[in-house]
Amino acid sequence: MIIKAVIGLGFGDEGKGMFTDYLCSHTANPLVIRFNGGHQAGHTVVPDTYSPAHVFSNFGSGTLRDVPTYWSKFCTIYPVGILNELKVLKADGYKPVLYIDERCPITTPYEIIQNKLDDSSNQHGSVGVGFGRTIEREEKFYHLNFIDLFYPQVFNAKMNLLAKYYGFGYDDGFIDACQELISTSKINRCYDIPRDSNYDLIFEGAQGLMLDQHYGFFPHVTRSNTGSKNVLEIINENYQNERINYMYLVTRAYQTRHGNGPMTNPRRSHNIDINPNETNKTNFQGEFRRTLLDVSLLEYAIKKDDHIRNRNNILVVTCLDHIENDYRFTYNDRISSFSNEDDFVREIAFKLKIKHVLRSRTPYPNIEERVY
Repeated sequence: MIIKAVIGLGFGDEGKGMFTDYLCSHTANPLVIRFNGGHQAGHTVVPDTYSPAHVFSNFGSGTLRDVPTYWSKFCTIYPVGILNELKVLKADGYKPVLYIDERCPITTPYEIIQNKLDDSSNQHGSVGVGFGRTIEREEKFYHLNFIDLFYPQVFNAKMNLLAKYYGFGYDDGFIDACQELISTSKINRCYDIPRDSNYDLIFEGAQGLMLDQHYGFFPHVTRSNTGSKNVLEIINENYQNERINYMYLVTRAYQTRHGNGPMTNPRRSHNIDINPNETNKTNFQGEFRRTLLDVSLLEYAIKKDDHIRNRNNILVVTCLDHIENDYRFTYNDRISSFSNEDDFVREIAFKLKIKHVLRSRTPYPNIEERVY
């Protein structure tokens, strides 16, 4: 068994979906495991020059290669979203297979409504699809999990209690979607990682380390562990003698952020071209912001995660084709400029003390490998 983990170093949008798809194409028998976040992710995969891009929110980014997905207990699910995305994928000729841990929290329309109401006043930068509210509800013991869908009396009782808790009306359309979900043949209920085949595991992160609830700029964070913590717990729960073989740390060649919350270098002039293929330009969070890459911030993110900082990692630098003319980054608030891509990437790797680097351009995962 080979275990690989894909973790973003920034505020999300680093290219984790694209790189997960690439790893699936170079792995004999992969299983993609979503280990954090939930349906608020937006991972864009462009399979080839003849196929349209797909933005994954409810399935792993290896789905276009017929790779099954395991949705771990740390991830939320939204039944309406799963069914809508499933219909799109099936219409495009794909046959997605999704394993859902029965402990996964379920997002209801109540959390989505409340999430948007909350962010309209506090402006934390929420995606607005109810993820944070779902986690908060679970912490207050108003549990609603995937297993509950298979026990109608339990599910109905909990939905009635949630309606009283939020003070909103009952949603029959959501109830219908829940019933349809559990009757769909390609949606599988499980308690741990499926073992019907000797899978190699690819852990696909959602959001980046700088949005981790313990590492990022609170309150502009996600209520999730975006680093190695959940990965290690899943491995220890299922394979006590196994370890992470390859840790891929992903960053764009520049810094990005959606919505509110601090980012470094906010007022620096930059030469970052607008990506015509960007699929997540504007959403409920607000505009997509870009600025120079801050290598000090990448270094900080790595050092905050003890497991990542104490191992040999592989750096993945994406979107290099979006840089015009010279290549620039900051380190300790000082700008370094390079005339060519190779020197730019080499110096980033040197600053981060990482020897093995993969780099790519959009929209396809054309990966080039370097060892410095």
